[in-house]
Amino acid sequence: MSGSGEQGPAPKASRAGRDLRSAIGVALVLLAVIGVSLFTDRHLFIGVVAIAVAVSTVELAGALKRGAGITVALVPVLAGGQAVLWLAWPHGRDGVLTAFAVTALVTMLWRLKDGADGYLRDVTASVFTVVYVAVFASFAVMLVLPEDGALRVLAFLLGVVLSDTGGYVAGVFLGKHPMAPRISPKKSWEGFAGSLVAGMAGGVLTVGALLGGQWWHGVLFGAAIVVTATTGDLIESLIKRDLGIKDMGDLLPGHGGLMDRMDSLLPSAVAGWMMLHLFVP
Repeated sequence: MSGSGEQGPAPKASRAGRDLRSAIGVALVLLAVIGVSLFTDRHLFIGVVAIAVAVSTVELAGALKRGAGITVALVPVLAGGQAVLWLAWPHGRDGVLTAFAVTALVTMLWRLKDGADGYLRDVTASVFTVVYVAVFASFAVMLVLPEDGALRVLAFLLGVVLSDTGGYVAGVFLGKHPMAPRISPKKSWEGFAGSLVAGMAGGVLTVGALLGGQWWHGVLFGAAIVVTATTGDLIESLIKRDLGIKDMGDLLPGHGGLMDRMDSLLPSAVAGWMMLHLFVP
C-alpha cells in the first residue's frame, strides 16, 4: 500500500457515461439467473420475477419518499404485488385483476390511520406503484404459462436486450440528434434507429425460428418491444427528474438500482404478451 495517500484509478466509464465493465458483468449474471430458472422449472422463473418485483417496489417507494416526501403503503403494496404475480399462474388475467383490485382497496383503508393530510397523494402513489411494477411484471409471468412459455419469455427478453444494445452502439458512434433532450439528453434518434434494426432482426429470429410465427410477425413484435422499452426508459427518466434523483437505488454496480434495469422490461412485458397472444397460437 502506497504511503502517498493517492487512490487507484476510478473505474473507466464508457462514452455513454457508465461503467461498462460492471454493467456488462451484472447483466450477464442477471441473464444467467433468468435462463436457469426458465429452463429448469418455470415456477422458479415466477420466483425470480417475484423477488425482482419486491426489490423494485422497495426502491421505488424509497425514491418517492426521498424525492417528494410521498409515503407508499409498503406493507399492502408488497403483499398485493406478490398476490398479483402468484395468482397470474393459475388464473391468468382474472387473477391479476382480482388481486390488484383487492390491493387497491386495502391500500385505501391502510392509509386512513394517518389522516387526511396527503391522503390522496399517498394512495395514488401506492396504487401507481402496484400497477407500474407488479401488474406490468405479471405479463412476464403470463408469457411463461403456455407449453412454449420459456421460449416466449426468451423472445421478450432478447428483444429488450437487443433494443438496449443496438441503441447503445448506434447512439455512441452515430448519435447526433437528441430524441428527448429535456428528459434523457443522451438518447438520440440514431440510437433509436439502431434499436429498431436490432430489435426487429431479433424478432424475426425468435418469433419465426423459435415460435413458428411469420417473419412479419417478428418485425412487428420487435418494433413493439423497442418502442415500449424506449418509452419505459424515458418514463423512468422523467420520474427521476421529477423527484430530483439520479438512480432509484445502488444495488447493482454500473446500473444503479434494480428498478433502473426494470424500466424497459416492465412495459415491454405487456407489449410482448399482447403481440405473442395475437401472433402465436
